[in-house]
Amino acid sequence: MNTSLSLVVAATVLAAASGAHATEGGGTIYPVGVTGFSCCALPPPGTYMMVDAQYYRADEVKDDSGNTLPIPGFKVRATALAPRFIWVTPQQVLGGSLALHTIVPVVDLDVTVPGASQSKTGVGDIVFGPALGWHHSPELHTVAAIDLFAPTGSYNKADVANIGRNHWAMHLVGGISYIQPAGFNADAKVMYGINARNKDTDYRDGNEFIVDYALGWGLGNGWTLGAGGYAYQQVSADEHAGASVANNKGRAYAIGPSVRYDSGKGWFLTLKAYGESGVRNRAAGDSLWLRAVFPL
Repeated sequence: MNTSLSLVVAATVLAAASGAHATEGGGTIYPVGVTGFSCCALPPPGTYMMVDAQYYRADEVKDDSGNTLPIPGFKVRATALAPRFIWVTPQQVLGGSLALHTIVPVVDLDVTVPGASQSKTGVGDIVFGPALGWHHSPELHTVAAIDLFAPTGSYNKADVANIGRNHWAMHLVGGISYIQPAGFNADAKVMYGINARNKDTDYRDGNEFIVDYALGWGLGNGWTLGAGGYAYQQVSADEHAGASVANNKGRAYAIGPSVRYDSGKGWFLTLKAYGESGVRNRAAGDSLWLRAVFPL
């Protein structure tokens, strides 16, 4: 493979490991699409467990024009289980509830590229940070947060499969949820991602703009039916050895069915599936998500 194609394949592999895609060859540290219904409504003070399970597959990589790159036999399969521990404190800051959280993802990754195949399993990049949540009415809720991504996942620049991104990152987060048990539901989580340099490759991913969203209708019996997805756009160029990388900004859109069940007893489940479109400079794939939330 030529150099540019190798970069795309390498980044695509990193993308699958994190459950997402774009930047250093095509990957991002945030698992785009992970949030959906009720994303931005903090629960009452207490401790909670949220578990996200994802299956992702991709068999093609798109270039800067949206054309499929000729990579015979290319295949990525990733399964991730990401428990998140959330503590909503009784403390009020700026009129909102203060919360702290951490995510410890575990990833099983299989990658096939021309002339190589590799599998890895292990802990990915750990996420932690504070959040503030406001309840403006029984239906309307907002949240603001800072998420920090630590380079804890295994990484080797010579491998075709890497579970970690090998750099720090910070996401500035804002979100809104409008929730009616019987009626219209809408959620949007907006993120701006800032990436640090990968010291092993002297590569710095560009900044990213991401929106996870969901729209649905509550049936009044605990069930909410609708659709969800995401929009991903890399907004600044990557840098390699101090120079900008041309024609490498990632982009993707996704949409698919989403269903949520709220038990009314403090726990709920969400199931959703996404198919990608409008992809640029990254893998184009499909994903299936299951989320469970319950108090501890």
